[in-house]
Amino acid sequence: MPLKIENELGTIAINSEIVATIAGLAAMESYGIVGMATKNLKDGIVRLLQMENLTRGLKLTVNENSLIIDVHVIAEYGTNITAICESLMSAVKYRVEDTCGISVCAVNVFVEGLKVNV
Repeated sequence: MPLKIENELGTIAINSEIVATIAGLAAMESYGIVGMATKNLKDGIVRLLQMENLTRGLKLTVNENSLIIDVHVIAEYGTNITAICESLMSAVKYRVEDTCGISVCAVNVFVEGLKVNV
């Protein structure tokens, strides 16, 4: 489903997959994030996604003129989860608003697991 921005010159349609990719890359660049996560609905098992599957750990919800982004991540063990989540929220919000020009009203972060880096 494309996201639409209307102005005096016409309509701009942006594919939601592009917005999800931008948000996923911003999330992966955040400190303390090991990777994006997805849940196997059948077993309830959380899996670490590879770089080519970043959009599967995201859910976009379009309100009237704004966007809600749900991000499912796996954090690095031993880091401050609150600080990581706040940093991730601001990074994703800034990157999507700056790149796409779409207002982001909320970024919800779900830490699905922790990974120990050896």
